[in-house]
Amino acid sequence: MNLWWRNFEADGKESKLDKFATILETNKVTKHFGMVTAANSTTVRVSKGELLGIVGSNGSGKTTFLNLITGYLKPETGRILFLGQDITGYSPRRITKLGIARSFQIPQLYLSLTVIENLLLSIAAQSCNGNNLWQPLYRKIWIDKAEETLDRFGLSFYCNKHVSHLPEGSRKLLDVAMSFVLKPELLLMDEPTSSVSIEDKFPVMDTLLKVIEESNITAIFVEHDMDVVNRYSKRVLAFHEGKVLADGCPQVVMNDENVRRIVLGIGETC
Repeated sequence: MNLWWRNFEADGKESKLDKFATILETNKVTKHFGMVTAANSTTVRVSKGELLGIVGSNGSGKTTFLNLITGYLKPETGRILFLGQDITGYSPRRITKLGIARSFQIPQLYLSLTVIENLLLSIAAQSCNGNNLWQPLYRKIWIDKAEETLDRFGLSFYCNKHVSHLPEGSRKLLDVAMSFVLKPELLLMDEPTSSVSIEDKFPVMDTLLKVIEESNITAIFVEHDMDVVNRYSKRVLAFHEGKVLADGCPQVVMNDENVRRIVLGIGETC
């Protein structure tokens, strides 16, 4: 199998990822939007190989956390470290080049293009520098990568179909696939099952988790569906007003008194 997605050094040395037990750390990060505190001295440490789920009510700071990590927002105070490197204030493009990729709650796709053309654009962005982006997309090596990725995500059937014709679950998979071809060591997913039908949400997550595990990618996903969180995450963070309300395995977090009352809205335990 062609392991082009593994980010090893060309000379055979171990990846930077192998040298760090902690892949990501946010240290007392703060962010305000007017009177709203979206990140309140948020401190989180993520180990390599983790599958971390994040839950919380609307406005609790979940997506803000992802936006801070990926450079779409700049923290007012605190630091963000990736593989031991301080990336605080870096641009999204620079952070992507370092090995952090993300998908969005609303898939960021080119609806008028075909599925494979969307992937080819993502591969070109990852492969080229500066002004070299504007060159022919239909290179054999890129097409091979795109076709292999579509096969791994179960999207080969849609290869030459326009994205506008895809069902929502397939759009979600394609959005993550476009992040995947960036060869990330850390993948962030915002609501990977939102707008996906009840019948499709588990198959979508099964596909995503299979690819993530096979590729040794560390992953963080924000999710409202507690069935998905309980079934797939190994560790859960519950956010409230920009703070981590609880941190632990799904069973512990979901039975936390504050999480049940504030996040789940089901009252206190007996």
